[in-house]
Order: sequence, then C-alpha cells, then structure tokens
Amino acid sequence: MNNPPSRGKITRNILLALLVVAAFVGSWRVTEVDFGKLLPNLLNGKAITTAFLTPDFFTRDKTIKKFQTPFPIPCGSAPAAEPLSTGPRLVPSVSCADPKVKFTLEGFSLTPNSDVVVRWQLADGRTLTAVQAKTDAQGHFSAEVESRPIAASINGVPAQLEVETLTPVGTLKPSQAARDVLQAMFVTFFMALLSTAFATLVAAPLSFLAASNIIKHGPIGTTVYYISRSIFNLLRSYDPLVMATIFGFWLSFGAFPGFLALTVVTIASLGKLFSEAVEGIESGPIEALQATGANGFQVVIYGIVPQIVPNFISFIIYHWDINIRISTIIGFVGGGGIGYYLSQQINLLNYHQAGTALWAIVIVVWAMDFLSSEVRKKLT
Repeated sequence: MNNPPSRGKITRNILLALLVVAAFVGSWRVTEVDFGKLLPNLLNGKAITTAFLTPDFFTRDKTIKKFQTPFPIPCGSAPAAEPLSTGPRLVPSVSCADPKVKFTLEGFSLTPNSDVVVRWQLADGRTLTAVQAKTDAQGHFSAEVESRPIAASINGVPAQLEVETLTPVGTLKPSQAARDVLQAMFVTFFMALLSTAFATLVAAPLSFLAASNIIKHGPIGTTVYYISRSIFNLLRSYDPLVMATIFGFWLSFGAFPGFLALTVVTIASLGKLFSEAVEGIESGPIEALQATGANGFQVVIYGIVPQIVPNFISFIIYHWDINIRISTIIGFVGGGGIGYYLSQQINLLNYHQAGTALWAIVIVVWAMDFLSSEVRKKLT
C-alpha cells in the first residue's frame, strides 16, 4: 500500500509549480509577446518575402536608362525643379520637403516593364539607394520615398532624385549574383572544413587530458583534468559571433578571422565530445592489455583508440556540418563567406540577390546534413 505524500512534499511541489508559472509569466512580459501584431504586419514583409522566393540565379543583359530631377531638402535650400508634363519624366508629389518627410514619386513614359531603382544622388557625389519598383506596360511606376537628412542641399546645390530603369534583353545566362554566391559558398565550405580539421588536431590529444578514466589519478592528474575541463568550458561559453567580432577587430574583417573564430569554438566543442567518448570506452580490452604487461602507450594505441575512432569520425563530420551553418552567421559580423555576402545584399536592399544566397545556404546545409547522417550510419 502506497503511503500518501507528506504535507511538506505537497507544499514543496506547489511552490515549485508556482515558481515555474512565475518564470513563464516573467518571460512572456520581458519578451513583449504580442501575436496580435502578426497578421496586421504581414503585408509589410510581402515585398521582401516575394524577392526571397524569386532568387537571382539567371539573368539577361539589361539596357540601363537614368532619369533625374532636383529635390531640395529642406525647402528653400536650393531651387526646385520645373514640373514637366510630357515625355519621360519624374514627378514627386511635392517639389521639396523637410528631412524625414515621406512623399510619392511617380515616373511617366519610362521604359515599359522594367525594374526601377530609385536613388538619392547626393550633392557631394555619393549615392544612396531609396526604394525599388517596376514600371507597367505604359512605363509608369509609383513609389513612396522618404526625404533623408543625408540628402540635404549643400551650398545651394540640391540632391537629385535618380531613377534607373533596367530592361532585360537577350538570352538567359548565370547572373552575377549566382557567380558571387558560388564563390562565397566555396569560401564558407572550405572555411568550415579547415577550421574543423585544425580543431580536430588540437582537440583530439587534449581530450585525453579531460577524460577522468585516463588522467584523473593522483593529485597531478586530477589537477590536469580539472584545468583541461575548465579550458574547454570557458571556450565553449563564448558564442562564435563574439569570437568572430574579437578576431575581426584584431586582424581586420574577412575569412581569416572567421576561420580562427570557428577553430577556437570547435576546439572546445570537439574537446568535450571527444573526452566524453574516451570516458565511455569499455574497460575490458584495457585490463586485458595491462594483464599482458603492455605499457601505457600500447594500452592507448591498442585498447582505447580502436574504441573511440568511430565516435571521433562521427563527431568530426557532424561538427563540419555545424560549422558550415555557423560560418554563414559569423559572416554578418565580417567573418567572410556567404554570410558576409548576404548581409551586404540585405543592407543594400538587394533582396533578390539576398534570396539567391539564402537558397544556396539551404541547399548546401541540406546536402551536408544528408551526407553527414549517411556517413554516421555507416560508422555506427
């Protein structure tokens, strides 16, 4: 017959349940969860989502035409443009505006069915992309533009609203984005491969120092064990993004700092996995070798290594797969590879090119996940 739970145990369970509920309530408030915002804001991401779903893998040669009109910011800082009523023209809803004011820009009689890029041609010669659009069959487009403070007039010289129309001509061919993405993806692929290889060379021998059944014997061995474990745990506590940022400021940004960041993090991760694999070996083969008079080196080579090699190879392949994913993220902080290309295209509002990079990442990650799982199946 089961004894009923004591009053103290019931009270403890109630307090634990209340603590869990309080933690979830606090988490809900801190993260400001508001699912009601999802539906009303879906249309805000329509253009971006559409561009991501139509990547720029193929292209055709394009005929480029440019049209400009002066636009003083703020009003009175420079002469405004005389409105045109015929021919190819740009017509803003206002002839000038103060900074951070939104207005409508329309184009008439431009090249039909063409992509449109609206830019600010600044008074100092620089350019700033504003929005993208597309002309209809009559060569008309309409887009909302914001008067940017950086486009303010300088010494009475106004910035220019510049519209560039790009009309496809000729046959399909691989786009520049596809070629750039392929090159960046190779950088990511081999950056992950090299960092995994270097990390393996360092983590494999160090893992024996962090395995309790190998090294944790006597005061010196115990000290070495705890120091090794502490180093692995310390390195694992740093996110790859943090490591990439540190190496980026140290060595300038590029693929090399990204490789170093991946290597350091992978050493810690593989070191922990390897040491746990060593701790999980069967003691029977080791005891048999020791009974025959084998020395310590022979015990490791013939009793330990054959047991850990399959696990080591599985961990290495799996972490190579992980590093490809991580390397795409550290590219956002200047770590090179496909992630850096993706961040550049998003910052430039080139969403079709960014979609090309995203699809390339999805394809490579899927392929690596499939291959690594197949290899692990063969080893187990």
